[in-house]
Amino acid sequence: MIGVPFLDLAPMHRQVSDEILQAFETVFKGNWFLLGKQLEEFESSYAQFNNVSHCIGTSNGLDALRICLEVLEIGPGDEVIVPANSFIATSLAVMHTGATPVFAEPDSETYNLNPFHVESLINSKTKAIIPVHLYGQACDIPAITQLANKHGLFIVEDNAQAHGARFADRITGSWGHINATSFYPGKNLGALGDAGGVTTDNGHYAKKAKLLRNYGSTQKYMHECSGFNMRMDDCQAAFLSVKLRYLPSWTEQRRQIAQWYFERLGEIDDIQLPYSHPEAYHVYHLYVIRTARRTELQKFLLAQGINASVHYPTPLHLEKIHTHLSYQKGDLPVAEQHTTNCLSLPLWPGMEADTVDRICTAIKSFYI
Repeated sequence: MIGVPFLDLAPMHRQVSDEILQAFETVFKGNWFLLGKQLEEFESSYAQFNNVSHCIGTSNGLDALRICLEVLEIGPGDEVIVPANSFIATSLAVMHTGATPVFAEPDSETYNLNPFHVESLINSKTKAIIPVHLYGQACDIPAITQLANKHGLFIVEDNAQAHGARFADRITGSWGHINATSFYPGKNLGALGDAGGVTTDNGHYAKKAKLLRNYGSTQKYMHECSGFNMRMDDCQAAFLSVKLRYLPSWTEQRRQIAQWYFERLGEIDDIQLPYSHPEAYHVYHLYVIRTARRTELQKFLLAQGINASVHYPTPLHLEKIHTHLSYQKGDLPVAEQHTTNCLSLPLWPGMEADTVDRICTAIKSFYI
């Protein structure tokens, strides 16, 4: 029997194959591969999609986050509040500036940043909050915005998992002062290699972000600040322009697949299904269930040829790289519990109902 991968990009790529090849040919024949027309066109299209004035293409999501923090002049002596249940890039970006990440608990239902815990962490050193729209669901960004305004803090959204998600009908990546996203191949909008982006409505921030991604320069051999080499190349921009046109339909497919899971798994008492906030439009980058028997279930599914995954097995505050911050096990119990019982089920645009049936039948047989 053919196995079920955790993620299969082939259905999407078959759909756009001819356009992707044409996009590559355009870049190849144009002989301009960096900071060219294809990048400008994607930046314009994505800014329009994301309902912001500016998009700045970057080399990857981590670099996008780093640029955002550098634009806001966050550095040594500053603290930035980040969720404890996120990918390492969220805290690495803070550490790369010399600032200190301060880890906050997630909400027990949505898995997103808990505004009440965030407020308890704010002090005179706090300069920014990085809310992560985890698994494709927008966090309670109005509440976080209210907190930031109350305490004079910056918001930098980490929108890597939530392209097209919304909260209260406003799209993620448009709430913060300056925001970052990733176009890693497995994301809802994925390049064919590494790529990322910065989004903002602030023209001054956008100008500085463009300087920082390109050696501190907008004109060759003229450098205005200490910048980096963090550019998105035109090939990836061209590929993303093609895929962006399909993103709305791919998002609806993700939501349909999630609905199939809800319908087929809702009767299993030992599983907690994803909770969607009533004001959130969830784009299901991941479909994450919770079960006390996570490890056993994952091994059982693998024996059936079904690849489920764990995001993320260690909460950020307990990662070895953060040992110097002196967090201990038990400091953030909600985040720690999530790392022991969350399991991500296979999901991708083009996934057939029969495949979902196979996965759900296997899960049900485990609990019989």
